[in-house]
Amino acid sequence: MKVFNLSASKGKKVNIYLIIGAVMTSLVFLIAIIGIFWTPYSTTAMSARERFAAPSWSHLFGTDNFGRDIFSRVMKAVGTSALISVLVVAISAAVGIVLGAITGYFGGIVDSVVMRVIDAINGFPSILLALVIISIFGKGRQNVVLALGIAFTPSFVRIVRGEFIRLRDADYIVRARLMGVTKPRILFVHILPNIFSTFWVSVTIGLNNAILAESGLSYLGIGVQAPDATLGSMLSDAQGYMSSSPWYVLAPGLTIVWIVLGMAMLSEGIGKFKK
Repeated sequence: MKVFNLSASKGKKVNIYLIIGAVMTSLVFLIAIIGIFWTPYSTTAMSARERFAAPSWSHLFGTDNFGRDIFSRVMKAVGTSALISVLVVAISAAVGIVLGAITGYFGGIVDSVVMRVIDAINGFPSILLALVIISIFGKGRQNVVLALGIAFTPSFVRIVRGEFIRLRDADYIVRARLMGVTKPRILFVHILPNIFSTFWVSVTIGLNNAILAESGLSYLGIGVQAPDATLGSMLSDAQGYMSSSPWYVLAPGLTIVWIVLGMAMLSEGIGKFKK
């Protein structure tokens, strides 16, 4: 993909992917934050008279089979998905940084043992591994975060490890060792800041995958439980009404597409800084 030159006369290049991705994801997180404190209607209030109401000024996305306002539930669902995805990536990235730094810099027996464990975890698809963990610890928001955090950790470990292997013998690191700089300082002050261009791309991709994984678990009925609204559970509830009330499916479905597309463009834009 190209970075479009929108001002050729001045020689300036505009990272259009970063701009569009940032706008799309910012809108998502803005809706998520607003949804924490305010929604047009209660997300649990039911109304038999307003069941399957079509989109209107009163109900922008229509209502569901219980007469609940879909727009309000999407706002809450986006907040739930955003919170879970941020927690999942924070946990997996933190563990990935520590393990990746240690294994990539020192190597040896520690590297062999950790990477064999990582390979074992990678042997299971993320969703399948999450299903196993949730079946052991039970359903609920905290267990979803735990399960996905464990499932996503290997990818961060591998990325960080690869970057530390690449940089551990760089000239400035060799000079730092000769000057007696402590190993923790070399790891987290001299090397870590220099992998952020790659690392942040992985973070945006991880957020994207975490939202999709959480939606998948909720769609299967083993993710976040009612009465909390999630995009996956809304899709699951709406699948029986696709022909009679298509807005019921389109609202959460298109929201997921919007989030995924926005995060994909954001990661593409961040990746341009490496080039």
